[in-house]
Amino acid sequence: MSGRDLFCQPRRARRGATLTLVFASVLVAGAATGSLPLAGRGPDVHGGPGATRAAAPAARHDEVTEVTEAAADALAEGKSAVEAAERAVSRSGDRWGSVYTEGEFAEFEEALDGAYTGVGLSARRERDGRIEVTEVSTGSPADGAGIRVGDRIVSIDGKRVAGLPVTEVVALLRGAPQDAHAGTAVRLGLERGPRAWQQTLRRARLSTDPVTVRELPGGVTLIKVTAFTRGTGDFVRDAVRDARSDAGLVLDLRGNSGGLVSEAVTAASAFLDGGLVATYDVDGRQRALHAESGGDTARPLVALVDGGTMSAAELVTGALQDRSRAVVVGSRTFGKGSVQMPTELPDGSVAELTVGHYRTPAGRAVDGKGITPDLEADGDAALDRAGTVLTGLGR
Repeated sequence: MSGRDLFCQPRRARRGATLTLVFASVLVAGAATGSLPLAGRGPDVHGGPGATRAAAPAARHDEVTEVTEAAADALAEGKSAVEAAERAVSRSGDRWGSVYTEGEFAEFEEALDGAYTGVGLSARRERDGRIEVTEVSTGSPADGAGIRVGDRIVSIDGKRVAGLPVTEVVALLRGAPQDAHAGTAVRLGLERGPRAWQQTLRRARLSTDPVTVRELPGGVTLIKVTAFTRGTGDFVRDAVRDARSDAGLVLDLRGNSGGLVSEAVTAASAFLDGGLVATYDVDGRQRALHAESGGDTARPLVALVDGGTMSAAELVTGALQDRSRAVVVGSRTFGKGSVQMPTELPDGSVAELTVGHYRTPAGRAVDGKGITPDLEADGDAALDRAGTVLTGLGR
């Protein structure tokens, strides 16, 4: 499993949950076409991994009322509206229900544009539990400090990180809410071969390109999508159009924790000629998401997935698999496909409650199940397997 400080933000543990990925809480398989029912918010529709955003349904009216009233009562008594709302959400039994402070939600909105505060590192946990740097963003604080791919992170602000989940490591890099802004310091303990040293970095406002493209041996075009932020769908479409070879395409969705559903649908449209991408239910009503026409349906395609492929990324994967457009290679995806509705509370914080679930074109439920690849493969072997598959498909 891998992670990057770009996409992780520690939220307070809710109902026994641990750290939650930013895109797992706010971005995922967003509600499709309606507008976000938040007073004073713009019309962009989005959700967190598997948390498809939808127009306000009546199905959760009682829960929404209870959470809103609990927050209002707490505010009137001079208490924390957020904490009161969290308790109300917990009582609802909603496994994926969440409460965000106004500041947290504003930061998540910024993340939709690919903006974040961090040090510019991606990392993964090795089999022995050590945390290894897998990517250093150009121009980032980590890059300026000379940190390299392959370096090991031993500690963060004095806390040993070996064996910790990558999400927790990334949360430490991002810092607590009061520290997660530009200019604050984080001290890393690092190792490179026999060398060990301490390095203090200053967090900075950074941005990233969620889509990278490179040509593999044999002319195969690899399109890596890390999240479905604004503009991602067009980037994917451009990458497919600009691919020069007919050797085939690899859509790498490993570690993709979700994003805007509109961007996911646009990305799927790059490989489909119209037709169904997914359905979702809200208040007992079925709604559908359709691809745009004119996508590339000729060149062979492999989609790479793993346990970090979540929500909106699972939505794309399910569409390509069900419609026989791609061979899916990797390991079972995360399995987050719930539909959530955000509600603004009296103090400006935001509560979300689950109101439904989305399904693949063939009617498969994703939530709690994930998507099983057509061919199982882990790590670097997955990309090798993809090349083999494309060779066979191209004959």
